[in-house]
This record gives sequence, C-alpha cells and structure tokens, in this order.
Amino acid sequence: MSDADINLIHSKQKIEQEQGIVSKAEEFGYEKVQSSFAKSFSLAIYAGMFISIAFVFYLSVTTGSGGAPWGIIRLVGGIAFSLGLILVIVCGGELFTSTVLSTVGWAQGRFNTTQLLKCWGRVYLGNLVGAMILLALVMAAKMYLLDGGEWGIHAMIIAQGKLEYDWSQAFALGILCNFLVCLATWMTFTSKDTLAKSLLVVLPVAMFVSSGFEHSIANMFMVPLGLAIKAVSDPAYYVAHGHLVSDFDHLTFYNFIVHNLIPVTLGNIFGGGVLVGLGYWSIDRKKTNEKTLDQTVTAQNR
Repeated sequence: MSDADINLIHSKQKIEQEQGIVSKAEEFGYEKVQSSFAKSFSLAIYAGMFISIAFVFYLSVTTGSGGAPWGIIRLVGGIAFSLGLILVIVCGGELFTSTVLSTVGWAQGRFNTTQLLKCWGRVYLGNLVGAMILLALVMAAKMYLLDGGEWGIHAMIIAQGKLEYDWSQAFALGILCNFLVCLATWMTFTSKDTLAKSLLVVLPVAMFVSSGFEHSIANMFMVPLGLAIKAVSDPAYYVAHGHLVSDFDHLTFYNFIVHNLIPVTLGNIFGGGVLVGLGYWSIDRKKTNEKTLDQTVTAQNR
C-alpha cells in the first residue's frame, strides 16, 4: 500500500470521526428539545445547583489567598469550579450554556425555531431556580462568615467586579466563556467513558474561570450572592475588613441585569451556539457535500 493510499485512509477516517461527532451533537440537541417540560425543567434546576455549588467551592479555595501568585490561585479556583460541569455530565443536568449546542439539530431541520427557543427558555429558567435554591441554602448556613467574614467580602468583590464591564466587554467575555464550555462538551461526544468525559472538561473550564470569562448561569448565583451578603451586612462588617459600604455602591440588581446578565447571556449563545455548534456543522456539511460530489463524479466516469 502506497503512502498516498495510507493518507487517503487516514483522511477518510478523520472525516468519518468528525461527522460522527456532529451527528452526536445533533442527537444531543434533539433529545433536549423533545424532552418533556417537567423532566427538562427539573434537570435544569439540578444543573443550576451544580454550577452554584461549584462557585461555592471556588470561593472557598480562593478566599484568604493573601500574597499567593495571582495566576496560581485562579488556576486552583478554576479547577475547583470544573466540579460544576462534571456534576452536570455525570449526574445529569440541563445546563443552558451547553444546551445552546442544540443549534446543530436546528440547522439540520430536526426541529423548528419555536421549539428551540422554548427549550432554551425552560432550561434557562430552571437554571435560575436552581441557583436561587443554592443561594438560599448558602445564606441560611451563613457561609459568608467563613474565615472571619472574609469569605463574604471576597464574594462581594467578585460580584461587583462582574458589573464593572461595559456592554461590549461583557458580551465578548460571554463569547469566550461559552466557546470553551461548548468545546469541552463537544469533546465529551468523542467518548463513552464517564471518567474520560469528566477529565476532558477540567482544563477548558479551568481556563475560562482563571481568565475571567463570563458564564451567565454561574453569574445567576454569584452576583445575587454578593447582593444578598450586602443586604444583610452592617457597616461594622465592612470596616472590620478594611472596606466601606460605599465601596460596593455599584453592586445593584439593575447593574446585574443590564451590564452583565443580558450581554453575557447573548455572548454565551453566540460563543457556543454559533461559533462551536453552527461552526462545526457548516464544516461537516461542506465535507459531506464534497464527498457526495466526488462520488457522483466517480460514478459518471465509470
């Protein structure tokens, strides 16, 4: 067998593998869209809780880091946060940021735009409910008093920091975040092994968290957590940690919705649904069309 024949075989195997992943992505979206409201909404609640508990983990391992290297602390926090997506994959959950990959099934004509948007809507709402449940539990447990209250101050600083971007910056950070989240999800389509899937998502998630990219569902928990801690704290709490109440004036519900949640959500849709989902679908369609054309030409030449 010549080198040309070997290269041709390898090329065909690669194309078949890529087509297989796109087909799995198509089925991934189709199953989500066809799922009943009760099942989809319930799983979305769990996913919202999983992502929220991962942020609790992030806060716990990064609070009080002191003079530790900035990048190392964020990397450790990012690895801790990857717990959220691992729980979604292993335990089952409907997460909005990965659900936007259903654009592949939509592009293939498996379901219409109305069905797609209804699916996204119920998952988004379910994630919000899950985040609020976890928020209530964290506040009831008074976790913000951990490390002498430093945990709560750290949470408020992070929450306010998310509201200081302009609209275009928040949108871009949302794109970057879900580009990575959906690439992580895309990689899980290549394996049937649960442990392998879990390991595949760790670095992409750690990268987006440590780089400060914006995840709409994580922010549904993180920013309201900062708002809740701000609401229950008295001036003495701020002073004890070297802050004033006025230091957190920018941490408001209005700023959260307008300057973070809306642009980040739209960025997440574009980064995952368009750049990853429709991007790979369009490449696969082009390769399929080229293959069909080659087969037609070959048949005509016989």
